[in-house]
Amino acid sequence: MTEQNTTGTPTEPTPPAPEAPAPAAPAPEAPAPAAPAPKDRRRLFAALRWTAAVVVFAAVGAACAYGIVRSDRTDVPGLSTRSDGRWDYPALVRPTPPPGAAVPFAADNADGIHYAGLTQLLLPAPRGAAPDAKLKLEKDSVVAVDTFLEEYEPTAREKMKQAFTDEGLRQIVGRGWTTPDGTRTRVYLLRFHSSGFVNAFTGCGRDMNLSGVNRIDADPDWSKAKLAQSAPDSNERQLFEEVPPVGDEQVKAGCIQSGDVQAVILQSRKDAVAAVPFHQTVILQNQLLG
Repeated sequence: MTEQNTTGTPTEPTPPAPEAPAPAAPAPEAPAPAAPAPKDRRRLFAALRWTAAVVVFAAVGAACAYGIVRSDRTDVPGLSTRSDGRWDYPALVRPTPPPGAAVPFAADNADGIHYAGLTQLLLPAPRGAAPDAKLKLEKDSVVAVDTFLEEYEPTAREKMKQAFTDEGLRQIVGRGWTTPDGTRTRVYLLRFHSSGFVNAFTGCGRDMNLSGVNRIDADPDWSKAKLAQSAPDSNERQLFEEVPPVGDEQVKAGCIQSGDVQAVILQSRKDAVAAVPFHQTVILQNQLLG
């Protein structure tokens, strides 16, 4: 390419000619020491260099921040955080009603009848939990009325049992587990003939007579969160906790009214029941009920 640009004669001495300018290529560097840049120009160059550095660092910093925001903090070396206490539940799948049946609270099912199998509506145990050996279950997770009533004071059981007969109780199913931190959880679903009978059920509320529990009151953390909630919910949820004096274990109770189904969620643990997994359990069970 250089030969064509430097000469047009076909004579043989021409090839060495283009190699003479080759050493002259570094010539642009010569002017640098010849005339030192004025102080103002040096300041300008320095400012430009710092500006470029700031831009580069800003871009890198933004990229790093984006990566931290997008990824799990525990995946970033040197920036791990402790778990907030939530349990690792499997992915929830809301059961599909039988063909031709409406989902709860649809336009043609305003009473919130759950046509899916009751065991399909039960919250699964979180990963790492062990089945509760104390909970007596029959086939297909069915809970006998007398077994369920063991959660209550003996003085309240006979009246509740008669109320079940009068108020159209159809079935009770349950699931229980114990997590490594010692929390024991029992989830019961009670199916009635209609939502009206659920509203009449008094076994889950401020006046419930749980076995070994002196007194319960509204869960203050839940009450605050509920006040801040703006999204509508077709289910009625109430959360309670045992208040002092508390024995060796604290008990918390979650109550969900969802159409023809009443959920009773009980958690107990030595000293105190953690708020986060308790709230999480109630919220997830509520989602399954629709």
